[in-house]
Amino acid sequence: MKRGGRRAAWFAALCLVASQVWSHDSWLSPSRGAAPPGQVALELATGNRYPVQEFGQSAAGVAQAGCGTAAGGKLALRPVREQAHWLDLSATVPQGSEQPSSCWLELAAVEAEIEPRLIQVYFGEIRTSAANRQAWAALQARGLPWRERYRKFARIELGQDAVDRPAVGLDLEIVVLGNRPIAVNEPLQFQVLRDGRPLAGFPVELVSERSALGIWRETDADGMLRHSLPFAGRWLLRGTDLRPSGERPDAWDSRFVTLAIEAR
Repeated sequence: MKRGGRRAAWFAALCLVASQVWSHDSWLSPSRGAAPPGQVALELATGNRYPVQEFGQSAAGVAQAGCGTAAGGKLALRPVREQAHWLDLSATVPQGSEQPSSCWLELAAVEAEIEPRLIQVYFGEIRTSAANRQAWAALQARGLPWRERYRKFARIELGQDAVDRPAVGLDLEIVVLGNRPIAVNEPLQFQVLRDGRPLAGFPVELVSERSALGIWRETDADGMLRHSLPFAGRWLLRGTDLRPSGERPDAWDSRFVTLAIEAR
C-alpha cells in the first residue's frame, strides 16, 4: 500500500477507536475571518496532514489555553464556537496592551485502543525508537492489546518579527530560540522541552502548507534542532513522545506536540 493509503487507513481506524477524534496532529492557525477589534482569533483543528482541517474539537476538551506577549504578559484564550472542521478560540486584548506574540493550549487526556495491525504504521509516522518497537513486540508475544493514553499540546507564533518567544511551561512544547525574525533561508533554532527540560533524540517533522513532503530532524543532547526554511508561508513542526506508561502496566503514554509558524 502506498504511503498515502496507509496514512488514510491509519487515520480512519483512529477515528473509530477514540472518544475524541485523534489523528497525528492538532494545530492552531489564524482565523480565516478578520478578528474583531481588540481580539485575537484562532482556529484549532485536527487533520490527517497539515494544513487540511478535517475535524473540530469540543470546547470541553480544552484543558488549558492562553496567549502571551514578548514582555511576559498573559491573556486567557477561550473556546467560543464549535465548527465542523475546527474550534474557534478568542483572546481579548485590553486597550493599550501589547499584542500577543504567541498562543498555546493543552487538550485533555484521551484513552485509545488500536488494532495491532496498525501499530507499525503508527511507529513509522512518528519515527518511534527501536526500544519502543521491542517493547511492543514483547507485549504482542504475550497476546496483549495496545492501550494508550495520549495528550496534545499546540502552540502558534503570531508574527515573524524579532521578539523573544519564551517557553510557557507546557508538559511538551517546541520553542523558537532567540529573537531572530522567522524568515526564509535564515538560520533558526528550536528547542523541545518535556516537563521543562530539554528532550534529546526527539524526532521532529517540519511540514509546509505548500508541500506534503516533510523534513525530519532530531534534537541534539540539549533538545535543540537547527533548520533554515526553504520557502515562505506557514509551517508546522510536529512530533510525538511515546513511551511505556510509568503508571499503568502494559500500557503506553504519549504526548503530541505542534508548533505553527510563518516565514516571510
